[in-house]
Amino acid sequence: MDWPARAASLRQWTSNGVRAPHKPLLFLYALGRYQQDAEQELAFSAVEEDLKRLLAEYGPGNRTTPAYPFHHLVSDGVWEVRTRRGAGSPGSGVRELRESGAAGRLAPELRAALRRDPSLLGRLARTLLDLHFPPSLHQELCEAAGLELEYAETLPVVPGRRSRNQALRELVLTAYEYRCAFCGYDGRIGTIPVGLEAAHVFWWALGGPDEVENALCLCSLHHKLFDKGVLGVSDEGRVMVTQRFVGHSAAAREQVLVLAGRPLLGPQPGMPAIAAAHRAWHTAQVFHGPSRPAVAA
Repeated sequence: MDWPARAASLRQWTSNGVRAPHKPLLFLYALGRYQQDAEQELAFSAVEEDLKRLLAEYGPGNRTTPAYPFHHLVSDGVWEVRTRRGAGSPGSGVRELRESGAAGRLAPELRAALRRDPSLLGRLARTLLDLHFPPSLHQELCEAAGLELEYAETLPVVPGRRSRNQALRELVLTAYEYRCAFCGYDGRIGTIPVGLEAAHVFWWALGGPDEVENALCLCSLHHKLFDKGVLGVSDEGRVMVTQRFVGHSAAAREQVLVLAGRPLLGPQPGMPAIAAAHRAWHTAQVFHGPSRPAVAA
């Protein structure tokens, strides 16, 4: 069984780029718990809050339920569910899972494969991370799921996986004149820019193109906040800050809150701005709106 290929082909509801990371998040969480205790079953009532937090932080902005992946991941052959009545999930409702004493864990065949080849766990996790989330979130997602990975591991070859455009970073930094489009940070050591990154607007992991019109030059902090949905870009090309962000320190005000309503810095004339379709995708699928009102000058 090619388990990484199976992890890469989880059946998910998709439509026009709508994010549906429910199954990958549960799979990552289950791998983390397996790493801690290979024989433990995960009672739905005991892990429900953990899964809620993962979905709230790394899923789309709309409300969702952890019962959905807990039930439906069974169909992908990597997960099993049992109740007090025996094998099989009672359904995708929270009440049914709670009242039946439902508990899940990795499928027996997968557990056996992990015992034979412990490195398989890292390859599975890396496949899920690479296909569903931007690199800026990988390490903290591992921590949230309780996973410890060796990031030097080579990713498995999955049929159909695209190759990244290695020249994109330089193209994007040039387009934005080597400064963060949100705050203007332009740090260098000698002639080498430091702390500046090319941030995809429509995530590459979900099919977004490696093109300047799908990217921003952002400092490391604002790249992370952009991928977490704290920051966004309005139709008018201004920075949006979600009302859900709370920060009382001077640093939070100066680095995040004051950005609300600020126009983007760049791109320079003659270079393509963010395509409207990519901006709309980020607003709908990543940004945790509504946005704060613009800060008075």
